[in-house]
Amino acid sequence: MSPPKHTYYSIDVEASGPVPGLFNLLSLGAVAIHEREHGRLEIGPTFYVELRPAFAGHDPGANAVHGLDLEKLQRDGLEPAAALRQLSAFVAETLDPGTKATFVGHVAVFDWMYVCWYYAWCGLENPFGYKGIDTKSLAMGALGLSWDQTGKETILPKLGVSPQPEHTVHRADADARHQADLFVALMRASRLAP
Repeated sequence: MSPPKHTYYSIDVEASGPVPGLFNLLSLGAVAIHEREHGRLEIGPTFYVELRPAFAGHDPGANAVHGLDLEKLQRDGLEPAAALRQLSAFVAETLDPGTKATFVGHVAVFDWMYVCWYYAWCGLENPFGYKGIDTKSLAMGALGLSWDQTGKETILPKLGVSPQPEHTVHRADADARHQADLFVALMRASRLAP
């Protein structure tokens, strides 16, 4: 058997609007997923950070979804560069030797866009590079679904994964943890993991 090539990181972000630079990355959750013997996947530690807003943009609809207190974040949130340094340290501490940090997201284009943009804006190296896995796309192949059928309400029952407790939805660390369960189940369904 070949040695593991990836340590996967399930990433979820909450933001104040649709695009970075105009709007803010407000919180970020990450969960390490390790490849073990015979390709078995094991969910590891969780990371969470809240960031101080840096831009004026605040979409009331986005803010209603995540429910984060913007005044509290302005007062107590970490500066973006400090938050990203903490994320990089978490990746360095949990990365399995000889593997690459691989980004995993549900609608990954949104979460990855914010993470990648913020790393570039802060002048820091992105530990995930330019590669990532989207669980919606993975579900299309693993379950034979069309894109519009890849919402969690459809794929969770097909995989036997319990829904996320309602009171934890849109908290980045809880979302990342639930998304890790979804990713592992999809990898098993696609026979890429036992």
